[in-house]
Amino acid sequence: MTSTHLPSSLSGPPAQRLIVVGSGIAGLYAALLAAEAGAAVVLLTKGTLADSNTWFAQGGISAVLPEPAPGDTVAAHIADTLKAGAGHCDPEAVRVLCTEARLDMVGLERFGVRFDLDDDGDPALGLEAAHSAPRILHAGGDATGAKVAAALIGSVLEFEAAGRIRVVSGAFATSLLRTTGPEGRISGLTYLHEGHEVALAADAVLLATGGAGQLFAQTTNPSVATADGLALAWRAGAAVADLEFFQFHPTCLVPQAGMQHAAAGADPLLISEAVRGEGAVLVDANGQRFMGDYHPDAELAPRDVVSRSIALHLAALGDPNGHVYLDATVIEKERGEGFLEKRFPTISHRTRQSGIDWTTEPVPVAPAAHYWMGGVVTDLFGRTSVPGLYAAGEVACTGVQGANRLASNSLLEGLVFARRAVAGFVSGDRGAAGPSAPALAARTGDRLASSAAGSAAHATTALSGPPAPLGAGGLPSPADFSRLALQQLMTAKAGVLRNGTLLAEAEAVLDGWAEDVLPLVGAGSLDPREHEDANLLLAAQLLVRAARERRGSLGAHYRSDSVTEPAAVDHFDKRYTMSRKASLVHD
Repeated sequence: MTSTHLPSSLSGPPAQRLIVVGSGIAGLYAALLAAEAGAAVVLLTKGTLADSNTWFAQGGISAVLPEPAPGDTVAAHIADTLKAGAGHCDPEAVRVLCTEARLDMVGLERFGVRFDLDDDGDPALGLEAAHSAPRILHAGGDATGAKVAAALIGSVLEFEAAGRIRVVSGAFATSLLRTTGPEGRISGLTYLHEGHEVALAADAVLLATGGAGQLFAQTTNPSVATADGLALAWRAGAAVADLEFFQFHPTCLVPQAGMQHAAAGADPLLISEAVRGEGAVLVDANGQRFMGDYHPDAELAPRDVVSRSIALHLAALGDPNGHVYLDATVIEKERGEGFLEKRFPTISHRTRQSGIDWTTEPVPVAPAAHYWMGGVVTDLFGRTSVPGLYAAGEVACTGVQGANRLASNSLLEGLVFARRAVAGFVSGDRGAAGPSAPALAARTGDRLASSAAGSAAHATTALSGPPAPLGAGGLPSPADFSRLALQQLMTAKAGVLRNGTLLAEAEAVLDGWAEDVLPLVGAGSLDPREHEDANLLLAAQLLVRAARERRGSLGAHYRSDSVTEPAAVDHFDKRYTMSRKASLVHD
């Protein structure tokens, strides 16, 4: 194994050394701010700097500006976020997010981001589902994520050229290093690079690795979203929470037979929330609108409601693995010819690639795994329960997203809490405690224990892929493990609609796979894909365990066998927190 060290100042006290893992909005922004603060920064990305969920974000960034839309206030943004989160948000984290949003819009502009303007030269503010007022900033229409990421990457490359940031692409982080002694502080990490394992020392590590959409057969996430940061933190002993809450975006393009389609392996096409905000409607195969039958806000209901409504409606029609249609032709008729092309250039281009003219015909869509509300538990300065380990962005669980993320709050969370994590790091809070994790009894082995779960008739998801091919006895055997088999299992048994029976079956298969597959990977493997598979398998176990423990439906976690316990016995809104080699506990 090769050992390297971060460069330090040649004069004066040595610079604090920070490793940032991940090159989405949180990682790029944190690296820039830490470098500006004088830290010695290494930015690791397992692909290229552009390989992240951020690059594909269409909807925008929510923020109440100093001159907001008429009637909008920070208090309204807070209220909308709390409502979407189904009462499960941390109110103080939400207050921080919404009140400090405008600071980071200025920060983005300082690093070269240019937001779209209206005809008067003011920021063009969009309206999205579950927001009570227009407050969504866009860049390049529906290419917000790509425009923001490109600007931040440009700044990072400038810093790299000036010797202020070291960038290592193609670097897959495999383990976190800790000091000996009672504190067990993070002292660096190991990563794979060009066929070798490298150890890198640092004073702290900031995880900004994004989510885990590759857990499911249909996802809006790119191929790099494999739960790497969550797995790193878990194995280092960090607490994780709210993993049962996985948001499915309601409207992902479903390729049809005979449809012209981009090359195999092309990134999935998410049809942005903003399209429904502009007036697009959902219809079934009979051409009938149905969302009004499920929620008074119809197409503008929160994402989990729309996804679940699609699933329930398809089940009622006898086609649970089918799809519905998003009709945006009404927008073109009302706003004039060329509006969709101007407002949504990326979607217009991608639908044309698939042989669809969405100005004249509806687009076939179904829910797809999109965003994980849970993650590594942090405080308001990104500190985890392991000293020296920080997390920001989708990999973190700040309490902001609650049980269901409000549209366009994810990029904002990455910015606000990446900045605050850097502030915590550069302030020298080496002795500061992160979020307290409850004392947990050690268990034998890494396998998560089973717990009681209800039983009910099987529910199915509305995802477009076929259900998992089942082996003898109706469940896959350990020999059947593959990434595709894992994705199909999670889609069929832990997707939009869940129940105790499905989750128990999923847990049994996952535990069997873990016993047979994980020992074969080992820490010494030099194959990044093997590590990704191990990370996905661990993340699947954690998600299913959390989903089994939360017997009542809440937010994005929907169980058809939902049980509501008496409040005096079991508060419906408690957080489920897990730590390695421990039973799941309630705090």
